[in-house]
Amino acid sequence: MASNISNSNAEQFVEERLLAGLVTGSFLQHKELLDMLEDVNSRMIKEKTLLHVGVGLGKADWVQELLARGADTDITVDSQQNALSSAEEMVRQFPDDVQRSKVLNLVTLVHRRDQVILRRLETSLSRSTDHVTPVASPECDIASLKSSVDSLRREMKSLVRQLSSSLEELKAQVCGRDALLRCLEEAVTSTAEYVTCIKCGLNGEASISQPTSDPVVARQECVDAMMRRTRIVYGSGVDEMRRLYERLYDEDEITACIIKYLCGNDRLKVMVDMNSWNIGRMKKKVVNLDGTLRNGRELSSFCDVESETVYLGAEDCSGYREEFVCAELAWALSQLSLKLVFDNEGRPYSKGDVEREREWNTALEELQRRRKRGKALDLCIRMHLNWKTLKAKVCGLAVTVPRIITCYGSTKGRAKLQRQAPLLFSLYSDNVMGTLLASAKR
Repeated sequence: MASNISNSNAEQFVEERLLAGLVTGSFLQHKELLDMLEDVNSRMIKEKTLLHVGVGLGKADWVQELLARGADTDITVDSQQNALSSAEEMVRQFPDDVQRSKVLNLVTLVHRRDQVILRRLETSLSRSTDHVTPVASPECDIASLKSSVDSLRREMKSLVRQLSSSLEELKAQVCGRDALLRCLEEAVTSTAEYVTCIKCGLNGEASISQPTSDPVVARQECVDAMMRRTRIVYGSGVDEMRRLYERLYDEDEITACIIKYLCGNDRLKVMVDMNSWNIGRMKKKVVNLDGTLRNGRELSSFCDVESETVYLGAEDCSGYREEFVCAELAWALSQLSLKLVFDNEGRPYSKGDVEREREWNTALEELQRRRKRGKALDLCIRMHLNWKTLKAKVCGLAVTVPRIITCYGSTKGRAKLQRQAPLLFSLYSDNVMGTLLASAKR
């Protein structure tokens, strides 16, 4: 991987999965993600590290593992609390909680150990300099080194900003043509919808039924239609599900077109467990597109293309969890939309379309070459490159486009795709999105 995970938005998805794991499960279920996190002390929500979150939740297994990986107990958050003071506060609030007491003991032991080591180093340094003519004190050398490092960091940040600015300008130039084509496509689609709304009245005269022109009303109609196709199997959360659909509609034109298409398709079914982060209670076993068998308790969402059903585990979809759950929902819905609109087993092109098939295979080969050269690729892209069959890889890569956009937001998500997978992004924007909009009923 070309860039440090903890110092780049390129691995924001990894950090969010880890945060979700802290809330919902054991670290053993997320050990692979922990191994990918190079800096265990990277700051996340409100300047908190994973250790701060684990201490606050009283997750002793997570805290023990993070401390073993070098988590710093002295890092403070906005409230000026470090891990030790936070653990002490949790025990005061929950005196009978055995797990929080265990967390306090773990953090206290590591904190004391670090303090002893620090004092010994200071004593050793002091003794080694007692009989040396002070040409330049170690403190001065350290200060000079820190100054040089800070100067280098500032220079690197400046270069990164300049590069980002240049990339944005290039993106604007490249996307200009696509934007004009999309505008033309939307105009043609709107005209077609208007013509189909002309119906014959009972007296034989033509009567015109105007399509909804108010964007607020159109948005409401789409969300209402999605809610009618959604069944909350466990728990309650109508408002939360409505908010997820609204977020997908508002996030980006790519995610909006998926909602616009699916809301008019009566074959869609969405099953939701609001009391769990996984789909295990609704779907114990699932089969991926590449034929591999998975346990439903390992998955937050799944698209069953055979039954045309989307499953979602949406426990506590608020705060940072809402962003994660929304990305999972976008992934599953987009996979089903491909199956329904192209009728080609989930592939992002129609049966017999040799030209499109060749283009998608070329996009796959481009990403495989990029990975082989050690270039940066989003975790979601790398996961789908590891699937076993060509069909599964192409289908999986197609649905990473709306997933990445939802996960990182429209601006950052598009920039990431344009930088890492330009051909994949172009194929989805020009072909898939256009087909979905042309096939949408509203």
